[in-house]
Amino acid sequence: MSRIGRLPIPIPSTVKVQIADHTVTMQGPKGTLRLAVHPHITVTVQDQKVVCARGSEEKYDKALHGLTRSLLNNMLIGVTQGFTRRLELVGVGYRASLLSGNLNIALGFSHPIIYPVPPGVKVEVKDQTQIIVSGLDKQQVGAVAAKIRSFRPPEPYKGKGVKYAEEIVRRKEGKTGAA
Repeated sequence: MSRIGRLPIPIPSTVKVQIADHTVTMQGPKGTLRLAVHPHITVTVQDQKVVCARGSEEKYDKALHGLTRSLLNNMLIGVTQGFTRRLELVGVGYRASLLSGNLNIALGFSHPIIYPVPPGVKVEVKDQTQIIVSGLDKQQVGAVAAKIRSFRPPEPYKGKGVKYAEEIVRRKEGKTGAA
């Protein structure tokens, strides 16, 4: 039995769970999320808990079992609390702003980068050097944060670039003069 997949997910009173045709819908105070579940995995609601079960002991089904349970748990957290990722801009002249639903970032290139914020994700800019990405879907929030970071990842010599707030950039020693 999968160590993760066998754990039931307790449903808070503020969340409604509906299961129909291998589709799980969770509706909570923050919004609604849907997940199409693989046909080899059975999802049921028992005693205010979501329970995942698999049809066989094949390796593929075992992997799907834990994955499905983790995705459902992330959905539950998303509709109750939501997810956030914080990014920091480190460097002279690096700044961000919001212009009519687009994120405008100056990262030392000859032109500003204009990133259209996808629906379902909210982006906030605090004091021009901090970007907060938030939303219901953990995967989408992480993908948007990773895309913003990919415009200029932090470099190891001066630490300049876009980094996650909790990220520690390992610094390298610069060149030394020949003796």
